[in-house]
Amino acid sequence: MTQSDDTSSKDLTNGDFTEVAEPFELFAKWLADAEPKEINDANAVALATVDPDGLPNVRMVLLKGFDERGFVFYTNLESAKGRELLSARKAALCFHWKSLRRQVRVRGLVDLVSDAEADEYYQSRARGSRIGAWASKQSRPLESRFALEKEVARYTAKFGIGDIPRPDHWTGLRITPLEIEFWHDRPFRLHDRVRFTRPSGDDAWDKARLYP
Repeated sequence: MTQSDDTSSKDLTNGDFTEVAEPFELFAKWLADAEPKEINDANAVALATVDPDGLPNVRMVLLKGFDERGFVFYTNLESAKGRELLSARKAALCFHWKSLRRQVRVRGLVDLVSDAEADEYYQSRARGSRIGAWASKQSRPLESRFALEKEVARYTAKFGIGDIPRPDHWTGLRITPLEIEFWHDRPFRLHDRVRFTRPSGDDAWDKARLYP
């Protein structure tokens, strides 16, 4: 379907969002708009990190929460991304909602969520996912699928029907944004772009409109 065929194309390509003064309210609206439109995982986001040599890495993760403090996702701290995040303490995110022709880019500082936050989210996960957090030595070499299944069986037997505590190496990370850019498709690639920046997480936002 082309843009001209879409009955909502006017709504999808208007530039009204460029007038907003605060980025988190706009992000909340765009995410809410995406949830009924995206076929799978409107909260999916590309996470970019760098290794100790400065070589970039990028992968998809799921956003599990956000507020004015930043954007939260969860991972194994012993994984490649966990080690890179803790080493650099900086990262970038990119949300792309193709059905809405919208994109949000985030750059900022990385910190751990509180133990209470991590515990609450961990206990909300399916039991199999909690077992998986123990069984998977994420990002490290795996000799076979059977070896992973053995680890799953071992921890399933260990915890039985009782509580499954959160592993110390599994927690949430929060990216406190220093820059958030909103991008909206417009005809002839004359897109709307607005970037919010601030020197630190405690400062007020500055806003600038950018050339496409």
